[in-house]
Amino acid sequence: MGKSKEISQDLRKNIVDLHKSGSSLGAISKCLKVPHSSVQTIARKYKHHGTRQPSYRSGRRRVLSPRDERTLLRKVQINPRATVKDFVKMLEETGTKVSISTVKQVLYRHNLKGCSARKKPLLQNHNKKSRLRFATAHGDEDRTFWRNVLWSDETKIELFGHNDHCYVWWKKGDACKPKNIIPTVKHRGWQHHVVGVLCCRRDWCTSQTRWHLEEGKLCGYIEATSQDISQEVKAWVIQMDNDPKHTFKVVAKWLKDNKVLAITKP
Repeated sequence: MGKSKEISQDLRKNIVDLHKSGSSLGAISKCLKVPHSSVQTIARKYKHHGTRQPSYRSGRRRVLSPRDERTLLRKVQINPRATVKDFVKMLEETGTKVSISTVKQVLYRHNLKGCSARKKPLLQNHNKKSRLRFATAHGDEDRTFWRNVLWSDETKIELFGHNDHCYVWWKKGDACKPKNIIPTVKHRGWQHHVVGVLCCRRDWCTSQTRWHLEEGKLCGYIEATSQDISQEVKAWVIQMDNDPKHTFKVVAKWLKDNKVLAITKP
């Protein structure tokens, strides 16, 4: 026999109210389309115990004890890159035989989910301090200042390469912790470089980014910037990092000739 659906609280209340008004159990069952046995059980429980709540059913005991669950969560925090199979094997070594689905249910119940590890630039201590100084120095700027800032960046498109995926277990808000990311560094390879410039001024640049290919070592940075500078605006600030292509003498000369102020992000 299949599992029956739990009777709602509103329906239980209607059964009790009809029974208190003098309706027979058969009439209630026919009117509300509820099995006679269910109507009889609800009415009898209300008569003897004064409650309409269903009886507590313990159900099947969980395979993992609270102590085993704490051990599993501690292992996940220590090594978030371990797979579910690794956790199953770890529990079997302690004498607890458990399935993969059970381990997943425990992790989901504690708000842990498996996701691809995010790739973030490898930051040394001096890089972190420099970025903190940059954020502190420009944290009080108003909207007028940032509306005149051109945000520029470049990226590379690898023609040949291998993109590795790594799954980690994290809670909400823990995505960028050191244990949950894959540090990346820039390296030379068979690839194309592109550079783009964007600005938040919606009157002339509506969330559009202009990309320009670089020819070998010759940077298309100046070309991309000069096409996006508006002649109507006298003072512009351009944001860029310490990439070598941004520190070329020809770039510095162009910025000076066009009276463009550059803020360097560490």
